[in-house]
Amino acid sequence: MTTETTWSPAVVAQRCLDAEASVTALTSIKAQWDGLDLPAAYAAQDIALRVRTGRGETLTGVKLGVTSKAKQRQVNVDSPSTAWLTDAMYLPPGEPIVCEEMIHPRVEPEIAFVMGERLEGPGQTAATAIAAVSSVVGALEIIDSRFSGYTFTMMDAIADNNSSGKYVTGPTSVSPYGLDLGLEACVLEVDGEVVDSATGAAVHGHPAEALAFAANTLAERGLAIEPGWVILTGGMTDAVPLTPGRAISAHFTNLGLVTVRGATATNQ
Repeated sequence: MTTETTWSPAVVAQRCLDAEASVTALTSIKAQWDGLDLPAAYAAQDIALRVRTGRGETLTGVKLGVTSKAKQRQVNVDSPSTAWLTDAMYLPPGEPIVCEEMIHPRVEPEIAFVMGERLEGPGQTAATAIAAVSSVVGALEIIDSRFSGYTFTMMDAIADNNSSGKYVTGPTSVSPYGLDLGLEACVLEVDGEVVDSATGAAVHGHPAEALAFAANTLAERGLAIEPGWVILTGGMTDAVPLTPGRAISAHFTNLGLVTVRGATATNQ
């Protein structure tokens, strides 16, 4: 086992980035290094972001994780976590996911915000947060934990940028005003068969509450949500595996239809 003195947030960040690049799963880092606490995990996440931007990626938003009470109980936490989005994570509509390029891709439907104004905590509420939103879109996030068998701790997940992979947004863009996002329903289908459903209330009680949480949490690190950023507010349902040839679709009440399909490198 690696000794604790060899670990640091920079080492953790590089391990996760290397696993992503080589499509090779890791075992829990927290199990090997007790020093991977919340500050160290976020430090690793931020170091990895600097590596990403240093190689040409652009910071474009924030993704929330563990926003549902059910998922919080699974990993024994009582609040969500935040992570980063870059332009390299955006999947153009209609473009498939090459499954061999990810370790074990899974898909979950989300409500996403496009920011119109800067949103800086602390003290943000759902009402003040939604006032900074320009538009709302439906989204599918293709997550890909770098940990074998999706077995990890909350600290592992944060250091791994909340299992970031790709995301695709739908063509329907709606003003946040007049929408009841707590009641916004989503039906998740795999190859045309309904496998799950949920409403926006599954996301931290309300997607705007998740947005306010993100702003207030980032403020603790001296950061804010910037205009133009995309905010993925967290999975509304359990994530379902994406395999070559499989099509996964989310049908939203007001936010339209979003679809992603899996492919192989030789059959796109």
